[in-house]
Amino acid sequence: MKGISIKRFECYLLYLLSIHVAALFIFFIFRFTLFCSIDYQFPAEIKGDVLLQSGAFLRGLWFDNVIACYILLLPLVVLWIAALCNYTAKWLFRFTTVYFSCFYSVSFVIAAANIPYFEYFFKTINSSIYNWFGYGGTTAGLMFGESSYYFPIFLGLLSIVAFVWGASSLASYFYRRAEKAALQISLLSRVAVLVAGAICIGLCLFGIRGRMGYNPIKVSQAYYCEDPFLNQLGVNPVFNLLTSTLDDNRKENRTLHLMSEEDALSKVQKYLHRQGIDRLSPIARKVEREGTPNRRNVVLVFMESMSANLMGTFGSDKKLTPYLDSLYQQSLSFSHFYSSGIHTNHGIYSTLYSFPAIMKRNAMKGSVIPVYSGLPTVLQENGYCNLFFMTHESQYDNMNAFLRTNGFDEIYAQENYPSEKVVNSFGVQDDFMYQYALPILNERAGTGNPFFSVLLSISNHPPYVIPPYFHPHSDVLEEQIVEYADWSIRQFMQAAEKQPWFDNTIFVFLGDHGKMVGTPECEMPQSYNHIPLMIYGKDIKPGVYDGFGGQVDVSPNLLAELI
Repeated sequence: MKGISIKRFECYLLYLLSIHVAALFIFFIFRFTLFCSIDYQFPAEIKGDVLLQSGAFLRGLWFDNVIACYILLLPLVVLWIAALCNYTAKWLFRFTTVYFSCFYSVSFVIAAANIPYFEYFFKTINSSIYNWFGYGGTTAGLMFGESSYYFPIFLGLLSIVAFVWGASSLASYFYRRAEKAALQISLLSRVAVLVAGAICIGLCLFGIRGRMGYNPIKVSQAYYCEDPFLNQLGVNPVFNLLTSTLDDNRKENRTLHLMSEEDALSKVQKYLHRQGIDRLSPIARKVEREGTPNRRNVVLVFMESMSANLMGTFGSDKKLTPYLDSLYQQSLSFSHFYSSGIHTNHGIYSTLYSFPAIMKRNAMKGSVIPVYSGLPTVLQENGYCNLFFMTHESQYDNMNAFLRTNGFDEIYAQENYPSEKVVNSFGVQDDFMYQYALPILNERAGTGNPFFSVLLSISNHPPYVIPPYFHPHSDVLEEQIVEYADWSIRQFMQAAEKQPWFDNTIFVFLGDHGKMVGTPECEMPQSYNHIPLMIYGKDIKPGVYDGFGGQVDVSPNLLAELI
């Protein structure tokens, strides 16, 4: 068989691969420059840990490849089709050279701009830069008037020149090789090119997606340790700029114009009878606890979709929650307690940071991670070790990045658990997560410092999975899963009672939000937001508080007890 055209396709692939690798190397140069130039002092335990620091570069390569695959896809498809037709021409290589030069020039400009941006803001470049476009003269003056910016500008220009020259040289070389390939094409050759090209395009699309999980790669995937600089170093600035721009343009994330700040403050002061505290906040009030702070451990359990209406205490006759009903009587419990929203992210940042739900926004999900002061950050400042346990992937809703940025030292998620324990797209089941957490809490308690641990359950969320070792009473799956959630908490508490830290720990149980229970009585059924709150622990006097409360009240009340 004479002249297999796969040889021509090989030339095309080698050309594209060379461009791809060259771009990844230049992205590495920008990341290494940022690493070396920033005036940042690593903690002593991290400063000499080369292996830990190299993790940021490996994640950086991961994110760089996502952007490079986006850019690669179109030329790959074009040259694949050309190879199928056994066609080559100088204009094909000129087109790809111009294409790569344009897209990578913009990418390298962004990567170069990220160096001074990060040094100033300690954040990867994001959509906030568009605010400067209205001040072109001022921005240009800042860029060229600050001598420390000269090197990133020079590096950006040098990268563009070197890349364009390299791409042009590679195009000429591989065009000559492709031109020498066979003029004749066989059926077998076409099939070989078809299969090889399809595989390459599949790999490129996988590179764009970035991972095999049920959702594509997010900024959260770059966060892997406790150091904020290393966590951000791995984020590709082009990726971050694009995703933050897309986030800003979602309808739910557009700027809200509800009322002026002055009017809002005036109304809050009037309705809540606040005078404010000078030099602190116009709506702040000082709360002083009685007695001495006890610095007890805290275990807070978010019960997925646990509406108060599911409990016998609140009128259910199905006997789904015998343990929670008994715990309600042994705890400081709240009969009229409500969630901030109907999504887990609302429950997390409302409970932990006293922030209300903001319409359809997800404060955790943006590429630019907001920084909040709340229960985790205050406890961390006071010597607590903060841990967060979840059943699913840590990058779901960008939780890993958000939580590490906002006070949590350790995150445990699906990637930490044995793969055989993963039952569905939401990871492991509740009872396994609770079992997994206990030895870790024992270890943290053994250090002598208090800990704050959050456990986010998931079982009471479709798709429902009932483990074979649990035997519910109900025949209805949606009721069986509530029984299982209740049973899992019982198992956890019975095991916790045997631990030496139990008597020195406050346990907080609340729903992250509710769910539909029974027949809806209105367009916004109460069961969606009416949730239980129980605070249990030694020396906490059992009782029921009948006043109204919400998730934003949890943090200040716990802090009043602990600090």
